[in-house]
Amino acid sequence: MKCRHCGHKLNHLFADLHYSPPSNAYLTSEQLSMPEIYYPLRVQVCNNCWLVQTEDYVKSATDGLFDDNYAYFSSTSSSFLEHAKNYCEEMKTRFSLNSKSLVIEIASNDGYLLKNFVGSEIKAIGIEPTKSTAEAAKKIGINVIQDFFSVSLAKKLLNEGIKSDLIIGNNVYAHIPDINDFSEGMSLLLKPNGVITIEMPHVMQLIKHNQFDTIYHEHFSYHSLYTIKKIFEKYGLRVFDVESLNTHGGSLRVYGCLNNASHKEESSVKSLLNLEKKQGLQKIDTYKNFQPIIDNIKTNVVDFLIDKKKKGKKVVAYGAAAKGNTLLNYCGIKSDLISYVFDAASAKQNKYTPGSHIPILNPDKIVEIDPDYVIILPWNLKKEIKEQLKDILDSNTKYVTMIPTLEESS
Repeated sequence: MKCRHCGHKLNHLFADLHYSPPSNAYLTSEQLSMPEIYYPLRVQVCNNCWLVQTEDYVKSATDGLFDDNYAYFSSTSSSFLEHAKNYCEEMKTRFSLNSKSLVIEIASNDGYLLKNFVGSEIKAIGIEPTKSTAEAAKKIGINVIQDFFSVSLAKKLLNEGIKSDLIIGNNVYAHIPDINDFSEGMSLLLKPNGVITIEMPHVMQLIKHNQFDTIYHEHFSYHSLYTIKKIFEKYGLRVFDVESLNTHGGSLRVYGCLNNASHKEESSVKSLLNLEKKQGLQKIDTYKNFQPIIDNIKTNVVDFLIDKKKKGKKVVAYGAAAKGNTLLNYCGIKSDLISYVFDAASAKQNKYTPGSHIPILNPDKIVEIDPDYVIILPWNLKKEIKEQLKDILDSNTKYVTMIPTLEESS
């Protein structure tokens, strides 16, 4: 395999999570008796541009990963809704967006973010390939193009006279198999002084906090600022600002513009590039040392669950998130060790987790189970989930997170 960005031959393994089905491929009861497709889940790193990337087993984003049954709705998380609202307010103020401006969001999901611009009478277009989420956005008044973003689509929009003051790519950059095509498409749609903002998990935090569960087939790559800067430069874009965020366990918000735009480069860019270098993100040993950490976490998780099983404890999980499915499948966990997963997303309820086949129930039913332990799979939402459950569950119930290390709390 060659690097998805620079074409350099890939020779260095970062993580081997064996085989698993796509992590958002939730199953109906009828599907439990049918064959289930598993793909290898291996990640390599390019020692030329330092792009971390999954191996090419799933060839494109259209190969069953983002189909009509896609079950991830951004509006399910109250903290993420608040994050989106704050972002929109910041962008309106910083870049003087008004009724004459146009905002385009790529991977607009269910309209969780763009509704804030539409509510402020700022014109907005969402680009979203999955039918389920696109239709949800349309129902709340968002103008949605149901398609995958590409150079081809960008040129089609250009022919219609569409160029954008702000292009948003929040938590989509990792999902792109052809990151070059995607980046070039963004550059084509940008007004001369327009701005691109992209948010994605920071590979530096992934390594630092053992977040191997953020690796799944829907994520084709994992980014450092160094690599994003390289990619942007190839397509006439420059990074002029960057912020570190708490979302998804540690993310970046990268600001880009055309080379000739007036936006001044902030000191944050150089500071983070220096920090990444200091943390070893341009040294191959940093990546080679990750696998033993993953293996140790797996051992601890399995030991914990077997111990609780032997003691007759009732163990459930909360949040049928993609990261949780990576953890469950890598550790080989089934419903004998975790009896149920509770999730607020109606699209997931009464289905089963991919690979592990654990029933997914409405959170209202958790009180009937009265668990001894609740494993919070989306550990980045730990505070939010504990707040939701504090008045429902017995005070003796323990909460458990597995990343960065196994931790119990009341």
